[in-house]
Amino acid sequence: MRKIIHVDADCFFAAIEVRDNPSLRDYPIAVGGDPGKRGVISTCNYLARTYGVHSAMASAYAKRLCPDLKIVPHRMEAYKEASSQMREIFFDYTDLVEPLSLDEAFLDVSESSRCQSSATLMAQEIRQRIEAVTGITVSAGVAPNKFLAKVASDWEKPNGLTVVKPEQVDEFVHQLPVSKIFGVGKVTAEKMHRLGVDTCADLQRLSLGDLSESFGSFGSRLYQLSRGQDNREVKTSRRRKSLSVENTYDVDLPDVVVCLEKLPALLLELNGRLRQLSTDYLPVKAFVKVKFDDFNTTTLERAGTRACLEDYQWLLTEAVSRGARPVRLLGLGVRLMDVAETSIAEQLDFFAMDEEAM
Repeated sequence: MRKIIHVDADCFFAAIEVRDNPSLRDYPIAVGGDPGKRGVISTCNYLARTYGVHSAMASAYAKRLCPDLKIVPHRMEAYKEASSQMREIFFDYTDLVEPLSLDEAFLDVSESSRCQSSATLMAQEIRQRIEAVTGITVSAGVAPNKFLAKVASDWEKPNGLTVVKPEQVDEFVHQLPVSKIFGVGKVTAEKMHRLGVDTCADLQRLSLGDLSESFGSFGSRLYQLSRGQDNREVKTSRRRKSLSVENTYDVDLPDVVVCLEKLPALLLELNGRLRQLSTDYLPVKAFVKVKFDDFNTTTLERAGTRACLEDYQWLLTEAVSRGARPVRLLGLGVRLMDVAETSIAEQLDFFAMDEEAM
């Protein structure tokens, strides 16, 4: 029995824009192209959705539906940064991470020992950590398979968590509208409605033969999903490239001296996570991340550095000098080489640190 978590950010691009510009918080906003240049909406917040605005809609039409709609341009670097932060958190729980887009992913935590091996506790902790690190909320679903986990993550959006335990599967799918099944679009849903099928319970009353006759090769898939059956594995398309820890401080750190005082605690946390890494990974380079009080961020890394206090002191001093401003967030990390991919067997002592300095 698998334990699958599906995590999905709440109106991701729009949430990042509101986070970085709080003055937008009470307005219907969308991220997309210029209405005067045949632009298209990528995403919008929940207030805009109440006017009928949605993704893939022409920006000009969205403005007609919602004249007060504020359309802001894309800032892909900001979205990629938040996405990377989310994935770093995912990898703290399992290496079986299947990203679906910048803002959502499946995690197979069946073998994870985190949080007393409870997928529910892991999902709660992941959501809390993502909000603390990125400043946005995510919704999550926990279930025995990918289909149910993805449906569950959408069940209580925004900022929700829905858990479907193995013994609850039959009851959960019985109530599901057929529109929740991946692959059932508007045309297929209308065809089902003509057959008297509106829920998965209705689908269950049809035989495999009936479904195959009406829906072709998709019929067998409908037969399985309407019963909550999905044997697909979480497939990782990419391996971990780095590992990091970071902390946002309640009070901004005024200068580099105070920033340096925070290093030992961060380094202890980083080394603890490094020691839990699979031996398939070889740390090869250290880096630091600094976010200033004006939300500008800088990252600094150097070849030949190690996860030791001295190297992080050197990197942090230079990074803080770039902004010469109070600091709201500090992060320490390492870049990783995938030994399994490169066939490098040599292990280096990357965990050396001055214990007395800690």
